[in-house]
Amino acid sequence: MSKIKEVLRLKYLNQLSNRQIQTMTGVSRKSVANYISSYIELGSNLDEILALSDTDLTHLFAKDKPKAQPLKELSNIHPDWNEVREELTKKGMTRLLLWEEYKEKQPSLYSYSQFNRYYKKFIKTLNPSMRQVHYSGDKLFIDYSGVTMPITDQITGEITKAQIFVTVLGASGYTFVHATSTQSTKHFIESHIQAFNFYGGVPNILVPDNLKAAVISHKKGVVRLNDSYKDMAAHYGVAVEPARPYKPQDKSKVELGVKAIQRWILMKLRHHTFFSVDELNQQINLLIDGYNNKVIRRLGKSRTELFETLDKPLLHPLRANQYIFKEFKRATVGIDYHIELDGSGYSVPYIHLGKKVDVTYSTTSVLISLDGETIAHHPRLTQKYHDSTLHEHMPSDHQYQYEKWNPRRILGWANSIGANTTALMESIMQNRSHPTRGYKSCMAILSFSKTYGDIALEAVSSVALEMNRHNVASIESMLKTKSYLLHNQHSSVNNSYMNKHENIRGSEYYSQKTQAVNKDIN
Repeated sequence: MSKIKEVLRLKYLNQLSNRQIQTMTGVSRKSVANYISSYIELGSNLDEILALSDTDLTHLFAKDKPKAQPLKELSNIHPDWNEVREELTKKGMTRLLLWEEYKEKQPSLYSYSQFNRYYKKFIKTLNPSMRQVHYSGDKLFIDYSGVTMPITDQITGEITKAQIFVTVLGASGYTFVHATSTQSTKHFIESHIQAFNFYGGVPNILVPDNLKAAVISHKKGVVRLNDSYKDMAAHYGVAVEPARPYKPQDKSKVELGVKAIQRWILMKLRHHTFFSVDELNQQINLLIDGYNNKVIRRLGKSRTELFETLDKPLLHPLRANQYIFKEFKRATVGIDYHIELDGSGYSVPYIHLGKKVDVTYSTTSVLISLDGETIAHHPRLTQKYHDSTLHEHMPSDHQYQYEKWNPRRILGWANSIGANTTALMESIMQNRSHPTRGYKSCMAILSFSKTYGDIALEAVSSVALEMNRHNVASIESMLKTKSYLLHNQHSSVNNSYMNKHENIRGSEYYSQKTQAVNKDIN
């Protein structure tokens, strides 16, 4: 996603300040203001802007615009002190307004200064996380518990450690807990999806710690998010504002929540033996309701009650389609107009040969884009070393566009080395969806003749044909270790298959080749 799109999304969908947007995107506040000003002047619908390609969007916003005037955010407040605290979770609420409303009902009681003083005294009686003002439905604090839970393999008895994912809503403290086998990005995002389903909606801002599954780097106030995590956030329309490094106050809400979960849930389960993460999550689900329903003494309400009145009404609705985990990489289009992903090839239009493209892939699909525009879409292949080639991506004459390499040229080079090498090249190209898919492998194998000599490559080609090995790495390994010589020694001279094979030339041929080479050397 382009910086412009990200700025506009965070501004108008997540309602963040320009300063927050600068921190999350790395875009200067001046540029943020210019983008917003340009968008206002265009008078376009946000969905229309987000649907544009990155190239079109860059042209549209190319001209510098006057600095936008940042909106001033109002502060918050209200008395019965618990009610005041709850009212202060509503954006736009102020202590002055609450005091004025209170004065209308009780004109002879507290002055404004007294009102503030008594409220501050009440706040000091709460734990540190509750003392902070968190807006309803605004922030979800995210972290892992330092305490893990053992999972025992029923067959081997091996013990692994389950990771405990914890989220806490800012206003209500309503808590979710989920166990996974690792803290990988995939499991991290899976836990988020489970949390959103648990809450029945999504907050405005996610506040994770700076773990690798979420944050690539967080330096000098500029945040670079993990691509998969960023994509998940965009899918659900939430912003991400990681806690600042070495600023524990930014995540005190979840840190205290983690400690409470360790005490109220994990310690209660310490004597249990779990044989799977699913079993552990079943027990966690039974206990988390009890924790959330427990009445907070100073507030006189449970986290569940606070959630129902504070956070739940202001959460954004869930998307109809649940997020599918995706990964991202950069790739170069090869001479065969394919990109490679996990050993398999995926075609793009041949006009993009040699270009750098962005690849977005899941367990079901592979999306290839260039400058923000999709140029190819394939189903994800389940087996390695297979190709997905769309007919429309091929040149009309089914040849490499620049005619630098083609079957005739490759086979000509191979024929100069020997019949076995030629047969191997033919086999490689025939076993691909299109001959061009084998060009890279053929060229790599043929180039070994410069390092190891024609005789060695010819001998290796014979063994490769017999063993049906077309992999470049395997052939190179045989050349390096000279294992093909050992194979030939073990092959019987009287083997009928070997004697009849059209690609086997026999000892006389290689003897002649050796003599010829010796003459050249002398």
